[in-house]
Amino acid sequence: MTALFSDPSVTVNVEDATLMVVGDVDVTLAADLAASGVKWLKHTELTAISFDFSRVERASSVAISVLFEWLRICQQRAIQVQTIRFSAPLRRLASLAELDDLIEQPAATMVV
Repeated sequence: MTALFSDPSVTVNVEDATLMVVGDVDVTLAADLAASGVKWLKHTELTAISFDFSRVERASSVAISVLFEWLRICQQRAIQVQTIRFSAPLRRLASLAELDDLIEQPAATMVV
């Protein structure tokens, strides 16, 4: 596992082909958190990746914004997103925003 970002309240790690967020994402850390993933995505040789937000327990649009930033880089670099995992609270928020198709089938939803 490689740590990309570490703060007492949230970390971003890479394990195999999965970018994982653990902890509560808040607005004060969002830019740095997103930038850590963007930097890694811009330099990775991987052609497929998964995102794991299953250990983000507080529903926050900030976490979804970080995901969108990472998805944008994946689209630019033609990196296929295989899976997106969300915690139950984050999943409910994503569903309210009508993002179910993106979460359930990212490869089909995002055309690179």
